[in-house]
Amino acid sequence: GLMTHRNLDHMVGRTLASDGIATALSAGFGGSPTTTYGENIGVMSATRVYSTAAYWVAGIAAILLSLSPKVGAAIFTIPPGVLGGVTFVLYGLIGIVGVRMWVDGKVDFSRPKNQFTAGVALVVGIANVTWTFGGIELTGIALGTLAALIIFHVMNQLVRVTGTEQLTEPAEKVAPTHEG
Repeated sequence: GLMTHRNLDHMVGRTLASDGIATALSAGFGGSPTTTYGENIGVMSATRVYSTAAYWVAGIAAILLSLSPKVGAAIFTIPPGVLGGVTFVLYGLIGIVGVRMWVDGKVDFSRPKNQFTAGVALVVGIANVTWTFGGIELTGIALGTLAALIIFHVMNQLVRVTGTEQLTEPAEKVAPTHEG
């Protein structure tokens, strides 16, 4: 509800259930599992259109247009540089929405556990790090999310065990000031 300024927490369960049903339907017809992507959030942030009706219309239009080989051929003529530029903007908007969530949630980045959690998760998510164990391979956002969860909870346990949490001091509190 950050962008729409409405509390949507009560809908999280329905959202997860709907994703599960969509994945099961996709698999039932031989398709790949569906995924909820952040690109839609970037588009909503850029256009300020939050109406689900608009996204239903866009989805139906995309399905209908995908049935035309000529439309596919026209899209294929878009230069990779243009698609890359649009992708940069879109992912930038997604990142900014995430930062805005931190700001609105008043995340205290003077706490080392928050610094480590956010810093490592961002770098792992962006740097194309791959972690393989057994037959499972994690990369990108999935690995960054896993890193954030592990680091945050490990750091919380360390704080509980030691009974302290050292806050980083703002520079103006540490550095001597010289008044002229």
